Amino acid sequence: MTMMKTLIHNDWQQVLEPEFEKPYYQQLHNFLKNEYQHYQIHPDMYHIFQAFEWTPFSKVKVVILGQDPYHEPHQAHGLSFSVLPGVPVPPSLQNIYKELQNDLGIKPVNHGYLKKWAQQGVLLLNSVLTVRNGQAFSHRGKGWEQLTDVAIQKLSERPKPVVFILWGKAAQAKEKFIDQSRNIIIKSAHPSPLSANRGFFGSRPFSKANAALEAMGEQPIDWQLPEHVDESDV
Repeated sequence: MTMMKTLIHNDWQQVLEPEFEKPYYQQLHNFLKNEYQHYQIHPDMYHIFQAFEWTPFSKVKVVILGQDPYHEPHQAHGLSFSVLPGVPVPPSLQNIYKELQNDLGIKPVNHGYLKKWAQQGVLLLNSVLTVRNGQAFSHRGKGWEQLTDVAIQKLSERPKPVVFILWGKAAQAKEKFIDQSRNIIIKSAHPSPLSANRGFFGSRPFSKANAALEAMGEQPIDWQLPEHVDESDV
């Protein structure tokens, strides 16, 4: 048997490896090969698993679940809601920053690069990990959902509990994979401009997540992002 190629360079590889060998993932792999050859796909193929790379399985404290990547050039880099430095902060993230300020008094920064959150144990995971340029949800239903369902289920079963932040109906559809007797779920409307006024603003997810972590005996997350992003940190 040939050795499986390492897709994620930490303990997520062992957790998800059985999935990489299943027929649905092989079909997804073939679909993506064709998509990357013929279309502009976001993020680039080297950053598809970036959320897993920066937040190892054993280090996850909080999961913030998004839908699919940003579909405009230079935005997506493999983390939900995060964009590369130099890219204007998207509307949903602007609303996240507003709620962060109302919740914890943290002033918004002028970039949308959320690496500091990821490195502290915030898994910024999308349900679908790739998208065609300019076509939201174009890779929905191709197999990614099955993989991310398993990732959530495995986190839910882990001995150390996790705080799951579920914004909007798509994220809340994953609730059935979470053992609520052991893990904490914080949910509200989505931060998008279309729904933020329907219960996202005022939901205080950041202080709630930190209170839950402290109750578990964990270090809270420092949600304050750096004012400036160093080029070498990208």
